[in-house]
Amino acid sequence: MRRRAPDAFQPSRPGSPHHSKLSHTLEAMSSRRTVSLVTLGCARNEVDSEELAGRLAAGGWELVDGDTKADVTLVNTCGFIDAAKQDSIETLLEAAENGGKVVAAGCMAERYGSELAEALPEAQVIGFDDYASITDRLDDVLSGRSLVPHDPRDRRTLLPISPAERDASQAHVPGHGTFAGAALADAPGAEGTELPYRAAVPRRRLTGGPVANLKIASGCDRRCTFCAIPTFRGAYISRHPDEIVREAEWLAGEGVREVFLVSENSTSYGKDLGDVRALEKLLPRLAAVPGLDRVRVSYLQPAEVRPGLVEVLTGTPGVVPYFDLSFQHASGTLLRRMRRFGDRERFLELLEAVRGRAPEAGARSNFIVGFPGETDAEFEDLVSFLSQARLDAIGVFGYSDEDGTEAATHGGKLPEEVVAERVDHLNRLAEELMVQRAEERIGSQVTVLVESVLEDGAYEGRAEHQAPEVDGSTILYGQDLAVGDLVRATVIQSAGADLVAEQDDTQPEASSR
Repeated sequence: MRRRAPDAFQPSRPGSPHHSKLSHTLEAMSSRRTVSLVTLGCARNEVDSEELAGRLAAGGWELVDGDTKADVTLVNTCGFIDAAKQDSIETLLEAAENGGKVVAAGCMAERYGSELAEALPEAQVIGFDDYASITDRLDDVLSGRSLVPHDPRDRRTLLPISPAERDASQAHVPGHGTFAGAALADAPGAEGTELPYRAAVPRRRLTGGPVANLKIASGCDRRCTFCAIPTFRGAYISRHPDEIVREAEWLAGEGVREVFLVSENSTSYGKDLGDVRALEKLLPRLAAVPGLDRVRVSYLQPAEVRPGLVEVLTGTPGVVPYFDLSFQHASGTLLRRMRRFGDRERFLELLEAVRGRAPEAGARSNFIVGFPGETDAEFEDLVSFLSQARLDAIGVFGYSDEDGTEAATHGGKLPEEVVAERVDHLNRLAEELMVQRAEERIGSQVTVLVESVLEDGAYEGRAEHQAPEVDGSTILYGQDLAVGDLVRATVIQSAGADLVAEQDDTQPEASSR
């Protein structure tokens, strides 16, 4: 059982006498405070980790890699599904076994708060509201003072119900940095570069490379019956487009050539800013940022993909025709039980409209199998859709109850063996269909962004239809190329869902840098 701090204890706050005394004590203990930052989960978590890294670096903490023993290991956890939560717990326990202090942040920590702290005494727990004072919280941990974890609550209640009345200052929203435009001479960025903008929320790149995630919004207002994300990520709130463009300019200055726009729901971008076409207006602005050559958007809700957005995504130079569509299923009756819209026919019509404008457009989606009450006919509807959709990447998840969701209270739960059988069936079909789709691209031209140099004139990168981490990649054969080059190539073969391509000429495509 973990020893709790006295009820009167509150973590030290900046400006308080106790905080000043604690700061002097820590300085006397050591001038070098090290932290190892471990990130689990999605691209949105990666952005949040870079905010934490920037704050810690600005507060005098030295970031070290996982191979170096650190004073504190900060784990940015994932709390999406059971497998992700188990991975988070195992990572925290492993960090504790390696010595040093351990702190849990991120979605799982926010979602469970004091419950997680009680169940896992090996780690201290912080929530999203602690991010703004992360250096103080880790100073407390390093000094041996226990933190007081928050009680779990629904973060949707922290913002007004009406999107038009929301403001990011009303609650801390991770990853929503403010780039004001003033020069900052002495703040190191990734690999020793300097930040070209003074950031109220500093961001420090942790991975380098020519691709970076860029958060455009957080939270979700949808009420899908299977999803708990809105309760711990909060109501939907968009970043101002000027802030996003300024951060994209900073990323371009860091050597980034492709930005991957991330959020819980990108097609809702701007609804709280009074402009439902805000994403359509933002994309050309980002594509015009000097140094950026690609802009990619993630997580599109099919019901919100308007013709104008399709036009921008398929017809704007620099914006890749890539459609990460959140279908989840294809049976209309089952989707209604999920509190979602659409059906097999509507989804196929959307894909047809996209490919009518951009025949080589990339398309991917994830699907939930075994939702409560899923009939044989509904499952076959999904199988039929996948067989016709020609998706480049397909993710399959078996349904499981999530704490606090409406679906957890539904009747008609399928036996575990039935869910497992359907997941296996759909996974095998998905693998076959992805291979077929890759084979269809043989002989086509692609533009590959080089991300790593292999051996014997080989490179690895991604074509326009391949997003980082979640999709396949392209092995490219060429000459005298470097990481960050954009190269026109012809696909000569496929390897599963991946491609093999050959450079069309001896020079990489011209960069806007």
